Amino acid sequence: MTHLILQAPNLVSANIEKIAAIASAAGVQELGNTAVRLLDVDDQARTEVQACCEEFRMDYAFFEQITRLRDCRILAMDMDSTLVNIECIDEIADMVGRKEQVSAITEAAMRGEIKDFSESLIRRVALLKGVPVSALEQVYEERLRLNPGAGNLVATAKRNGLKTLLVSGGFTFFTERLKERLGLDACHANVLEVADGVLTGRVVGDIVDAQGKAGHLLALAGQLSAGPEQIIAVGDGANDLKMMAHAHFSVAYRAKPVVREQARYALNVAPLDGILNWFRLSH
Repeated sequence: MTHLILQAPNLVSANIEKIAAIASAAGVQELGNTAVRLLDVDDQARTEVQACCEEFRMDYAFFEQITRLRDCRILAMDMDSTLVNIECIDEIADMVGRKEQVSAITEAAMRGEIKDFSESLIRRVALLKGVPVSALEQVYEERLRLNPGAGNLVATAKRNGLKTLLVSGGFTFFTERLKERLGLDACHANVLEVADGVLTGRVVGDIVDAQGKAGHLLALAGQLSAGPEQIIAVGDGANDLKMMAHAHFSVAYRAKPVVREQARYALNVAPLDGILNWFRLSH
């Protein structure tokens, strides 16, 4: 039996009814104001459903069965433009008038046009040489915001026994603050070298790239004896793909085309906690 979950900030009944008819749904269950579950749908209607959902600006997800969230073991997330609303490195660069140069490299890396993430990060960090550490604090306080639904997703995952992992090609300055703020179980990111209160333009130690992200997820999965079907991994850029490949619930959040093409699920309009509508929750 296949179920279809539809989500949008503003669900339109006529659109739901049209998709239900296309998918030959046996019934419709409301999951709140922004989501519905269509029961026992025709699995052969996926292509037509996809086209309709894109036209109606709705997120969709097919499931053979609705599993319990507590049967998962790990929620792994990217930070920049996934858990939070900004690319931190671009905003740091903006503080010293170098955002255009840095963001051009960031965009190319996220789209997968620059294949070597480490090389792209080294180039971008070099442009931050001389930036005072106080600029990072300013970015965190004034510009960094959790993306909609992030807090609820993390809190609900923790309440259901999942370990929460933040793996970022960004910087520990931000991940450590988010770890404390959200009560995350583990964080891995890059360390910016600082001397006399300013950035040197270098990264300390190994760079957390696509392989690094995947490695940190696999290490935690090994500790917890968690299989792919027990892992939710959320990202938006090309350097998240290796990590997401190890998760059955691979989620492209407001993602670049290369990520949407390879992820099993996508949230293009729903908030991050839209992920919760795909599961049965413990009470």
